[in-house]
Amino acid sequence: MLNQTSVTEFLLLGVTDIQELQPFLFVVFLTIYFVSVAGNGAILMIVISDPRLHSPMYFFLGNLSCLDICYSTVTLPKMLENFLSTHKAISFVGCLSQLHFFHFLGSTEAMLLAVMALDRFVAICKPLRYTVIMNHQRCTQMAGTVWVIGFFHALLHSIMTSHLKFCGSNQIHHFFCDIKPLLELACGNIELNQWLLNTVTGTIAMGPFFLILLSYFYIIIYLVFKTLSCSMLHRALSTCASHFMVVILFYAPGVFIYIRPASDSSMEQDRVIAIMYTVATPVLNSLIYTLRNKEIKRALIKMIRRKL
Repeated sequence: MLNQTSVTEFLLLGVTDIQELQPFLFVVFLTIYFVSVAGNGAILMIVISDPRLHSPMYFFLGNLSCLDICYSTVTLPKMLENFLSTHKAISFVGCLSQLHFFHFLGSTEAMLLAVMALDRFVAICKPLRYTVIMNHQRCTQMAGTVWVIGFFHALLHSIMTSHLKFCGSNQIHHFFCDIKPLLELACGNIELNQWLLNTVTGTIAMGPFFLILLSYFYIIIYLVFKTLSCSMLHRALSTCASHFMVVILFYAPGVFIYIRPASDSSMEQDRVIAIMYTVATPVLNSLIYTLRNKEIKRALIKMIRRKL
């Protein structure tokens, strides 16, 4: 990437300016990071090791857990380092790398959630053809496709951002490198970058969201008109509950950050909301699937007993 800027590093101003809070926040976020990695790592290990969980739903859940581990690792280690450091610098290349992997993993997760909704649609609405439609090869192709699309989507942003000129302040009012704070520091024409953020990223995010809504709409219509037993209706909907909760956790903060007009934004609000989808969401995803999914819970208990 060609660096057309006089800025060689950026200063991440972090979550707060209050120095007395830094050690406390370090402990809090270190604990959250540990729980996130441990929880998602446990799910990933269980899905791989337990033959009873070698099904499409758990294959995609394993991908989600892998994404969440990487997603929190993109931002949290640097944030933790800055809590204990007086010089909160990140190199230009390091900033671009963080931006790239953040959008790569974020857009991949958005599309993966749509694939998981499609899996639930086929499982509930076409149960007799489920194993034929969602065979191992097709599941692998679908998962691989969303990872590849996510990578090239992020690469587009990284290349475009690397060609911006930063000739003023190098202070980023955030705890990680994201596109919006960087665009505010750029002194050149950012119209194309802004268009990419609004149009391409908006499509990558909202396209899967509407597909998720459509899948759930058809699932509810199918269950209402085809299911005669209330217990069967409840059982079918309960298999979707964990996924739907994860979708809400993932999309609600992101929509607030990227969809609202720039004139309505504030740095403090953006940082608080960013903590929700970069820090809280990965750890909550693992807790939701661990506590609500009986198969995962059973396999986890079995694994713990085997280790003791």
